[in-house]
Amino acid sequence: MKQRMWAGMAPLATLALMAPAAAQQAEPTPVADLPLWEVGLFGGAATTPAYPGAEDRSTRALLLPLLIYRGKVLRADRSGVAARLLNTERVELDLGFALSLPARSGDVAARAGMPDLKSLLEFGPRLKVLLAEPTAASRVRLELPLRVPLELGNGFRRQGLVFEPRVVFEAGDKTGGWQADANLGAVFGNARLNQYFYEVAPQYANAARPAYHATGGWMMTRLGLSLSRRVSPDWRVFGFARYDNYTHAANRDSPLFRQNSGLSLGVGFTWTAYRSLARAWE
Repeated sequence: MKQRMWAGMAPLATLALMAPAAAQQAEPTPVADLPLWEVGLFGGAATTPAYPGAEDRSTRALLLPLLIYRGKVLRADRSGVAARLLNTERVELDLGFALSLPARSGDVAARAGMPDLKSLLEFGPRLKVLLAEPTAASRVRLELPLRVPLELGNGFRRQGLVFEPRVVFEAGDKTGGWQADANLGAVFGNARLNQYFYEVAPQYANAARPAYHATGGWMMTRLGLSLSRRVSPDWRVFGFARYDNYTHAANRDSPLFRQNSGLSLGVGFTWTAYRSLARAWE
């Protein structure tokens, strides 16, 4: 699996989709005090395992346009890109989107001669439940996203289903100068998704890589940390660290599985060039 926004996609893809989060003010600020939209630039770099369980690493950098939009239904903000279907004081239901980066098998020794891992567009519903607000500037949420990854190539090819329940703690200051979050969760994939990453078909088997049939189940346990700070009205810097543990993964016996854990690190910035005079509304 490539290192996401959901479980295991490339951190830089995550950064690109989460750039609006880094650019906006901290969540405790009332939404009516925020612009309806902002545009600018996002830049970031990250190093990560080529896929969960890989011994090879991948380092990438991106420079992309930045768009923040805080509409009543369609939003690109702290939670990524989503269409809100339900929004109450304690419960929110949305339809979210994410995009992974590709991984060439020629760059990964364990997958040499096998098909490349292409970009995946994932979408699906996400239920968010507010569990607690320890302080006026912090909150604890339960998130239950269920995603369908689509392989991008000649059209769209469905590659299974992924479920990533997690608990998220968020904190920030009232001025929006800094914000941080920590999350702990697990990732489960059905048989088709695990086969996409860990299956070795007979035609790709060799002496060092025997044929293997992957099954559905637990993929990893994930701990993530991120911190961002506004250094001026238009500039914000941020970083993240993510630790994935695969000790109890359902497909640890795959010959493509080489490590029991993986660490991802990344840094980035956002620059806001323009803001709307119109304000965001709940």
